[in-house]
Parts: sequence; C-alpha cells; structure tokens
Amino acid sequence: MEKSKVLVVGGTGYIGRRMVRASLAQGHRTFVLTRLEKVGMDIDKLQLLLSFKAQGALLVEASMDDHRSLVAAVKQVDVVVSAMGGPHLLQQLKLVEAIKEAGNIQRFLPSEFGMDPARMGHALAPGRVTFDDKMVIRKVIEEANIPHTYVSANCFAAYFAANLSQIGTLLPPKEKVHVYGDGNAKVIFVDEDDVGTYVIKSIDDPRSLNKTIYIRPPGNIFSQNELIAKWEKLSGKVLDKIPIPSDEFLASMEGADHTYQIVVGHVYHIFYEGCLTNFEIADDEEASLLYPEVQYTLMDKYMERYL
Repeated sequence: MEKSKVLVVGGTGYIGRRMVRASLAQGHRTFVLTRLEKVGMDIDKLQLLLSFKAQGALLVEASMDDHRSLVAAVKQVDVVVSAMGGPHLLQQLKLVEAIKEAGNIQRFLPSEFGMDPARMGHALAPGRVTFDDKMVIRKVIEEANIPHTYVSANCFAAYFAANLSQIGTLLPPKEKVHVYGDGNAKVIFVDEDDVGTYVIKSIDDPRSLNKTIYIRPPGNIFSQNELIAKWEKLSGKVLDKIPIPSDEFLASMEGADHTYQIVVGHVYHIFYEGCLTNFEIADDEEASLLYPEVQYTLMDKYMERYL
C-alpha cells in the first residue's frame, strides 16, 4: 500500500519535530508548514527546518492567517498532523476550514497528545481551558465528518519521569523528593520519540480511524513511588521522601501565577486522582497492542542519561 503524504503543522515544536522525524523515518513524503520570513533571527528554528529539508522534507509556505495558502498546502497531502501548542489550539479552527474546503484529506490528527480531554470535563480551572479548547476542535471535526484520529500520549518522560515528577525542575532531585499523596496512583510515562513513532504508524491504519489511540506501553505504567525507587536504584542514592496531602497541594494554587496553577491542576488529576489509568479502554485502541513491533523506551533506560 502506498504511504500517505503527511503535512505536519507545528513541526518545529517540542512534539512536532518528533512527528516530522517519525514521518520521514517511516518513509512518508513529508511536508512541514512554515513561514520562513517569520523565523527571523531564531537560528535554532531555521537550522531545524533546514535539517528537515536535508532529510527530504518539503517546506510549505503557508499561514494560519491566509486561508488560501492553507488550502493550497492541505491539497498537496493526504494526512494532516497538528502539533500546535496550547495557546494556539483554537487556531486549528482555521486549519479545519481549510481541510473542509480542500476536501481531499483522508485523516486529520489534531493537537492533543496528553490526557484525553473527553475524560477531563471535571478538570480544575484554569487548566481545564486546554481540555475545553480541544473538545471544541473535536466537535467541529466531527460535525464536518472529517476522518480523524485522536492521540492520548499521557506523560512525556522529560517533563514527568526524569525529574521524578517534581514541579519547577527538569532534573532529578539530589536529596529530597515530594510525593503526591500516598504516591501509589498509577501513571503512564512515554518517551517523546516513541509518541512520534506511534502517531505516524496510526495514520494509515484503518483500525485507528475515527478513534482515540491511547499510548500505554505496559512496561512504563507505574506509580510515583515506583518511579522514585527506579531512580534510587540507578543512582545508588536514597532520597528523603516528603508526602504532600491533597488539600495542602491544592492550597498551593492560591495566589500563584497562572502557569503554576495550571501545572498544579494537571498534576493533581494525574497523581492524586489517577486520571490516566482509572478507566478501561473500551471502543478505542491501545498503541502498543496495535504496533507490538515498536521497541518502546523503558523509563529505566530513559533515566540513565541523567546519571
């Protein structure tokens, strides 16, 4: 079967660049939406785009503020993968309009890749805005009968595993670690490169059409306590564990800046409620079962780079 042509929107972003690399690695003709004149003096972004080009990607000039250019870009491909960041999620409404007009897209994957927004209607403010925005995008996709796949990738390892899920740092703690509640809620940690691999594998798969794909590698499902124990074994150091009761943790939101409140809300749902693992996958699909050939990265191995 001929592989789909793929357009990645947000291809220079943290997760978007992994979509581009995975698409190229899996042999798809890969297009990256960009406006080179907007790169300005961002040398890292320019070099990244040029590296994509050197690997065979096509850089497509288009803008969210130019409907005609978006339609022209979309008409060149079969699949659109969006990796637009949180503040720009509703910009995807313009992308949906372009997809509707173009009429040729066989699959659209909107920017999600975290917790399943369909299960987060109870989420705390202000963090719930992200989930609400994602559900707005889902609604217009489904009303327009656009073939789609939603991807729930759970916790990115660099943000949640390497730092033992501590807020405000990306590095493992050296002496003490804060434990959320009893530390026993099961969490799912995923290597970001593996997210790209699974996403691109799903785009031509009829089993994932109009479904949510949950990335739940079984070897990476464990509690914060177990995560800490893995790091202690790797590092040979025992950390002082400081439990934080849920009421104390939520109280830390009061008077804090907007970003911190969002982080606290999300961490609360993951580590106190267990929102990533407190349900069974029913009519949807699980990525590691669909694609057992993917040798996903175990967190023990992932964390070795931080020694």
